[in-house]
Amino acid sequence: MSDGLAGQAGNGRLATILQVIPALGSGGGVERGTVEIAEAITEAGGRALVVSAGGPQVHDLTRAGAEHITLPVDSKNPLTMYANITRLAEIIREQNVDLIHARSRAPGWSAYFAARRTKTPFVTTFHGTYNIGNFLKRYYNSVMTKGARVISISQFIAEHVRRVYGVPASRLRIIHRGVDLYRFDPKKVSAERVVQLANDWRLTDGCPVIMLPGRLTRWKGQTIFIDAVARLQRRDIRCLIVGGDQGRQDYRRELETMVARHDLGEVVRIVDHCADMPAAYMLSDVVISASTDPEAFGRVVVEAQALGRPVVATDHGGARETVLVDKTGWLVEPGDAEALSAALAKVIAMDEKARTELSDAAIANVTEHFSKQSMCMKTLDVYNEVLQSAADA
Repeated sequence: MSDGLAGQAGNGRLATILQVIPALGSGGGVERGTVEIAEAITEAGGRALVVSAGGPQVHDLTRAGAEHITLPVDSKNPLTMYANITRLAEIIREQNVDLIHARSRAPGWSAYFAARRTKTPFVTTFHGTYNIGNFLKRYYNSVMTKGARVISISQFIAEHVRRVYGVPASRLRIIHRGVDLYRFDPKKVSAERVVQLANDWRLTDGCPVIMLPGRLTRWKGQTIFIDAVARLQRRDIRCLIVGGDQGRQDYRRELETMVARHDLGEVVRIVDHCADMPAAYMLSDVVISASTDPEAFGRVVVEAQALGRPVVATDHGGARETVLVDKTGWLVEPGDAEALSAALAKVIAMDEKARTELSDAAIANVTEHFSKQSMCMKTLDVYNEVLQSAADA
């Protein structure tokens, strides 16, 4: 971790960092990253504030030593967004905020103008490609390029930001999302947890388990996955689609119909959100990311590798940066069920020696490149860089 937050903000006071995010929901990587960075700020001697509309992870935030302030920054109503500028400016002044970090577009606009009003350094994180359909949409997205430094969660996103928005490399900083290596440690996932989950999901002993985690939405590639499993023509495997439909009940029914049409009722199971993903990964023999659109980073692929699981992902987006081909996993063409099926057959056929070698390489890959500690350290380095530049100005 960093030696502390630079820029002692005057009078011997360490820096106060304000992160702004729409809400602190229960499952998203953006929310989790916000909590993790807040904890890193406090551990480094700084003061961490988060403004959001609230949510389940507020408890995690306060437990990490940070402070939460509730504002309706999740709203896209222009009047609310405008009112939030004044509210945020008041918070910046009252709480002696030294740097504001925006993580989403609607609150980003309010935070940007509040930062300008108070002459406070402003940093953003670009978490995805966003829809760039027309001029207004592109302009709405552009607030995420207005930081003194723009953090991109992958090389793929950094290239997108340079190409689409013209942000110079001098303002871009690539910081991959990080995995909690304490939580995603194979030695810390007990056999009892794995057995309990296998029982809950009625998995048959001795059958290889193939898992595709991710919310039920078409671009996550569940239909491609089912088609690939059907092409294997095997009854001695168990395939899990793990993720909630988030109201997409028609799509869920479509998947269920597709499973029935291929006569895969005993082979493919759709289960809702899993609260113990480390155990879910550990009971899997291979983990799949079949996204038809590029993943900005691809957390599933990295978490699975952290636990030594073989991965098969689609050959675009963040997966190209996180999978070591033929060493920790394989990449296949997006939307190609036949190629995915062939990769699955290859993984299932691996002998114990090959699996052990792959597992060791996968764990080493994540430990070296994609740890939560590294993500936090690099983010604090960006804060330090911006604070120092402001002090020197």
